[in-house]
Amino acid sequence: MSRRLGFWLTQALESMSSQPRAQPLWSSGDLDGFFGLAIDNLIQFLLIVGLCAGVLGFSPELLLEHVLPAAALSIVFGNVFYARQAQQLSAATGRSDVTALPYGINTVSLFAHVFLVMLPTKLAAMKAGATPDAAALSAFRVGLAACFFSGVIELGGAPLAGWVRRNLPRAALLSTLSGIAISFIAIDFAVRTFELPLVALLPLGIILTTYFSGVALPLRIPGGAWAVLLGTGLAWAMTLFRDLPTPVSPAAVRGALDHVGVYLPLPTFADLWLGLRDAHTAEVFVSVIIPMGLFNVLGSLQNLESAEAAGDSYPTTPSLAVNGFGSIIAAAFGSCFPTTIYIGHPGWKALGARAGYSIANGVFFCVIALFGLSHLIASIVPIEAGMAIVLWIGIVITAQAFSATERAHAPAVAFGLFPAIAGWGVMILTQTLGAAGAAVGDFGLADRVLHTPQAFEGAGMHLPGLVALSQGFMLTCLIWSGAGTHLIDRKFGAASVLMFLGAVLAFFGLIHVGELTAAGAVYHIGWAKGVHWAIGYALCGGFFALVGRWLKFAGESVLRDGH
Repeated sequence: MSRRLGFWLTQALESMSSQPRAQPLWSSGDLDGFFGLAIDNLIQFLLIVGLCAGVLGFSPELLLEHVLPAAALSIVFGNVFYARQAQQLSAATGRSDVTALPYGINTVSLFAHVFLVMLPTKLAAMKAGATPDAAALSAFRVGLAACFFSGVIELGGAPLAGWVRRNLPRAALLSTLSGIAISFIAIDFAVRTFELPLVALLPLGIILTTYFSGVALPLRIPGGAWAVLLGTGLAWAMTLFRDLPTPVSPAAVRGALDHVGVYLPLPTFADLWLGLRDAHTAEVFVSVIIPMGLFNVLGSLQNLESAEAAGDSYPTTPSLAVNGFGSIIAAAFGSCFPTTIYIGHPGWKALGARAGYSIANGVFFCVIALFGLSHLIASIVPIEAGMAIVLWIGIVITAQAFSATERAHAPAVAFGLFPAIAGWGVMILTQTLGAAGAAVGDFGLADRVLHTPQAFEGAGMHLPGLVALSQGFMLTCLIWSGAGTHLIDRKFGAASVLMFLGAVLAFFGLIHVGELTAAGAVYHIGWAKGVHWAIGYALCGGFFALVGRWLKFAGESVLRDGH
């Protein structure tokens, strides 16, 4: 008996020792990854503070006691899960180069919820006679409802997303990310870099040196850390010269100290319930909340495909489900802003980040939210010192869309740049008109200009086409880049199916249909809202199907030379 027991113990120990062990939780690359992801999320925190206070009129107490702690709680929840997921993948495969999925607040939803959900709610409440504080509270409650529904949509879409991922070409899934990366991420940070060259150009040079060339800098300090340290030093050095612009000042630090305290996340179930029952929630549910929820599902799906292209394959359903739960947790504790699987996994992987950067990011935001340190950190470390890391992430994502797909599919991938750039153009146009109105003290200027189409025609700008291409641009990209990939592979039947899917989406107004307002583009969803586009898609689908049938009938002789 003792011999058998000894034999079994020996076998068990040998079996355990033969099992692959997970990679170390922390590596040197995690520091770079942490700097980049933390700066990216810090930008979202600063946007929340600025937009909620300046546009929506949220009080400092509402922001510090509810919105920011809840946002941090949702970030911690997702970061811990995705770090654990990376360690499980490492242990299962025996690899030591597994990178956790990046995670944080959804930037696009942030703007949509502020300008298309909460701001109209505030304005409607004030028009009905509510005080500014009461109107801001109504906007807060409707924002909670929008965040909650966003999480529900992502949670409900999780089981279906795996099928979508398996049946769409990789080029279709990655092309949209390349468009978002180059337009909504890289261009903005490139502009800001050259706006403040004395502070931001050196960090950019450091990032390009270390990440493009792979050269290690002295003292074993990662390139991202060098960029942040030297960029911050330059910003503070500029304060010694009166005539030099700098994003930091001692006065800003002193003002930020007033917000330091202890702020624990507290449930806001009553406010969420009132928001769910608010009439304005029903008004924006179809026009804003559903499209943005679908946008989040598709974005997360494409980021999972991007991670797999970089070598880390994660299961679709649990990844999206946790993403949805994160947004629901955010709404339950006071944040109006959904969370998402971030764009940029290949970039963090190229930095050498593994799982530790994800946990460090969650802990960092937990600390700064619980102690009200957002303003203080931003006043000491300027965004310009570290935004080159995020700019580099945008570059890597754009490059991956071409390098991780078949070379022949490059034209289909390139199409993915167009709809996203159109979306960026719409955003720039509305911002410009808003700035013009503020400059002349006429806040109705933007609406009047937008409702004067002949003004755009006279300037040679095709505004209706720009708006149509931008509305639902993620779906548009999936359809056209997917169809393009199938056409390159001569799968005319599959290309035809995607065109008919586009016809259905256009018919109900999920793509191409809407109008541009001073607050941004608004969807017009409903029966036959986009019938003209639907007919065009149906004609394309029929043509592709006919070509496929003709090819089968005529044979290879109809193929053009060199194809």
